[in-house]
Amino acid sequence: MSQSYPVSLLEILKAYFQDPKVHKVESIQTLWSGYGEIARYFVPAKQQYFVVKVVDPNTHSEHPRGWNTSISHSRKLDSYQNEQAFYQKYSALADNKCRLPKSIATGQNQQLRWLIMEDLDASGFTCRCDDAPLELVRLGVRWLAYFHARFINQATPELWPVGTYWHLKTRPDEFQKMPEGRLKSAAAALDEKLNSASYQTLLHGDAKLANFCFAADQKDLAAVDFQYVGRGVGVKDLAYFLGSCFYDEGLFTHADNLLNEYFTHFKAAVSHYQLNCNVALLEAQWRALYPLAWADFDRFLSGWAADHYKRNEFMQNQTEQGLLYLEQHKSSR
Repeated sequence: MSQSYPVSLLEILKAYFQDPKVHKVESIQTLWSGYGEIARYFVPAKQQYFVVKVVDPNTHSEHPRGWNTSISHSRKLDSYQNEQAFYQKYSALADNKCRLPKSIATGQNQQLRWLIMEDLDASGFTCRCDDAPLELVRLGVRWLAYFHARFINQATPELWPVGTYWHLKTRPDEFQKMPEGRLKSAAAALDEKLNSASYQTLLHGDAKLANFCFAADQKDLAAVDFQYVGRGVGVKDLAYFLGSCFYDEGLFTHADNLLNEYFTHFKAAVSHYQLNCNVALLEAQWRALYPLAWADFDRFLSGWAADHYKRNEFMQNQTEQGLLYLEQHKSSR
């Protein structure tokens, strides 16, 4: 990233807030592959902290696993534009049941793209977890259920037609790296089956544990990082989230119960949002697609990082179920 960007961004923030004393407090994190940063700024005139996500489209990608291709670069830039569109048009539809940072402003010029957001730390969401206890995982499951229910009937034409960062169309390089076998042969069928489901919602798209901020009392949480938000079946988010929370043993112990909890919360959310949705049909469809969601992420990992720890026995069992489902439904037609 250009070393001159902090000065120009600071001038932008001073102008937006009409406060010459706006200043950067700290850098929270560098964006993946070095595309920018997320930082905290203080606005004295408002006596408030804000979080600003800034992207330099002219960055030379530095992917930690070496995926420095033009396809990867384009996908990243598209994802930041996608996130801005989400915050501009849809984030305000989320309520306290699926909390996320309030959007303050978005903008771009020839050098930078920026997103000014509520500071979740200042709003009480101060805890981050690398290894969450079961009760916090359950909060994440609840958040996903309410977010998915909130957007089940919501048209989102400005956002990605397929959510998640690993879906097949955006990962041709990783597909080529996959070893030959049943999973690679089934990749297109998995993708088609998930994307053609009649019940589609808005997915977070990167709903890993690290993208949730927990309240100090550990009774609530909020989600961040909506670059890969887009349409899909809710169980894609759920499978990915559970895989980020547990190792093999934990998945065998808790995944089935948490899948049940997800649908219990989803039913409550449909009532909460007063939606016209046949929950029984949706649940039957998404339960059937749940192993396919695991298999689809396994497909990505097998090309991206075949030795990844998430490719554990639980995931392999789910992948096998997903492949059998495809084979059985293909032969039954």
